[in-house]
Order: sequence, then structure tokens, then C-alpha cells
Amino acid sequence: MMPDMKQSTLVLVCKRPKVGVGKQRLAARLGREKTLVIAEALLDCALEDAAEWQGPIVIAPADDVDSEWAVSLLPESRQIEVFPQKIGNLGQRLNALDKSLRSVGYSQLVYIGSDAPVLQSLDYIACQQSLQYHDTVLIPASDGGVALMASNLHWPALADLPWSTSQLGKALVVRCKDAGQSVALLEQRTDVDEFADCVKLISDLNDDPRPARQALLKLIKSI
Repeated sequence: MMPDMKQSTLVLVCKRPKVGVGKQRLAARLGREKTLVIAEALLDCALEDAAEWQGPIVIAPADDVDSEWAVSLLPESRQIEVFPQKIGNLGQRLNALDKSLRSVGYSQLVYIGSDAPVLQSLDYIACQQSLQYHDTVLIPASDGGVALMASNLHWPALADLPWSTSQLGKALVVRCKDAGQSVALLEQRTDVDEFADCVKLISDLNDDPRPARQALLKLIKSI
């Protein structure tokens, strides 16, 4: 079980899985239908983490029309807030989302996507602990991006960062430090964008007992 994280809010930034939406590099190798099934399984892993979270939860779907869908993602017993993303590139959307959340009183925000199933409870614990001593905490991704980004402060301008490239992680660190923020980097984790990332999950998740992770592992092995 995860510790009491009532001082932190988990923010799941996600797209509703649909044929031909997202994961285009994966779709180029596997086809759109198989990619959709993997996207659904990846989202289930992120929701598995959200279900274990002990503090407030925000789900930020990519489209306002998916708000009702977002509400249904977790059991009714879990109280969540839905904040649809605005238009723009990922940096613009994160800035706008962060501003909206902080304007209504959220302060310590932990952002995840749906493409890093190797994140574990220990990663969230380490993030929570690091936020007590640093302004911003990042978990680097193996492809040069980030698997988790958390902060006690507003994000600096993110729109012009090299999103979806191997330079994103380093650029984000520089941008935060240039804004005067102290930054902690935790242990690197794998995220899933390419077919090779799926293959790596076979070893990464082999001993992971969590049901959604085992379902994802079984799916990947079957492809």
C-alpha cells in the first residue's frame, strides 16, 4: 500500500484510447487495432496506481467531451476531480492545466501519463519524500523524456520545450532551474512509445504481481 499522501494530488493526464489516436510510432509497427489494445492496457496500469493513491486524484482527459468517460474510470467510492485539457501542444496543455488546478487550491501536484507502467509505489514514495525538500521532482524516462513530473510550484513556460524528443528531460530540468526551482531527479524508468519498449516490458514486468501489469505482460507476449 502507498503511504498517506493527502498533501499531494495525483494528476493523470491521458487520452481516451481510440483507434488511430496516439502511439503512432507503435501503430506503425503493430497496426492500429493492436496498438489500441495496448493503449487500453497501459491506461489500466496508470489507473491501478491511481486506485492505490491515498490523496486527491485529478483526471485530465485530452478532450472536454471525454469528461463523463474520465469520471467512470475509477470506482464511485473514489472521489476524483476531472479537469479536461485545453488545446495546444503538451507544454501548453500542462501549463494551462497546472494554472487551473492551482487556482482552485491544489498545490503539491504529481503528474503522470499512461505510458510508464514500470512506475511502482516506491517511486511515488520517493517523489513524495523529495517534494518535502525540493520544489520540483522528475523521474527521467529511458528515452530522454520524463515518466513523472511533480512540483510544489507553478511550472515555468513549457510550450517551446522539445516535446516527444530525447532532449525533453534535460531541457525541462534546465527550464525549471532557470526559473529558480530546486530540482530532484529520481531513478530512471522506461516509458512506452516504440515496439522495443514493449519488448523490454517483458523483463521489467515479469515479477510484478499487480493485476493490470500482469494483464499488460500477457498481452505483449501474445503479440
